Amino acid sequence: MFSKFFIERPIFATVISLIIVLAGLVSMKVLPVEQYPNIVPTEIQVTATYPGATAEVLADTVAAPLEQEINGVKNMIYMYSNATSSGYLTLGVVFDIGTDPDQATIDVNNKVQMATSKLPAEVTKQGVTVEQKSNSILQVITMRSTSDLYDTVYVSNYALLNVLDEIRRIKGVAARRCLRRRTIRCASGCRPTNWRNIT
Repeated sequence: MFSKFFIERPIFATVISLIIVLAGLVSMKVLPVEQYPNIVPTEIQVTATYPGATAEVLADTVAAPLEQEINGVKNMIYMYSNATSSGYLTLGVVFDIGTDPDQATIDVNNKVQMATSKLPAEVTKQGVTVEQKSNSILQVITMRSTSDLYDTVYVSNYALLNVLDEIRRIKGVAARRCLRRRTIRCASGCRPTNWRNIT
């Protein structure tokens, strides 16, 4: 009955459809991003460093105690971990859609603190970090020199020292990192006999 009215009047139906589309476009520009529904599950990332450890040792001594404590945290769907041969552990905890990220970070951090006593001393010395993680990269910024005066090492060092901290201070930025970090390293050697002359 109701649809028959619009079927018999196609021009009226087209005009109504256009008005709805235009209202949607106008409201899309005005609607703040916070009002969009959250369609990606909340993810909290736990990172730890164990200098000199292999991936197997890292999995047994660091990942296992952390996973045992974190397992079963409120609203958790699943977790995954990645241990590298360079002694770096990344453990991700994924939560239900709609879970408050701040509360999830607090819950995971409490569980990590409970597991700290079971971790090796070298790991606790380096520190275990807990932070929110976004599954998507929203923006990539590149820096390069247009002249041959500055090489990639100089530009990378400049970004590390002057730009990354400023980007971190921008509201809404959760994480920033230098993908191809090249830093200037200085190694100097001295003759022990010359140290006597320096006082």
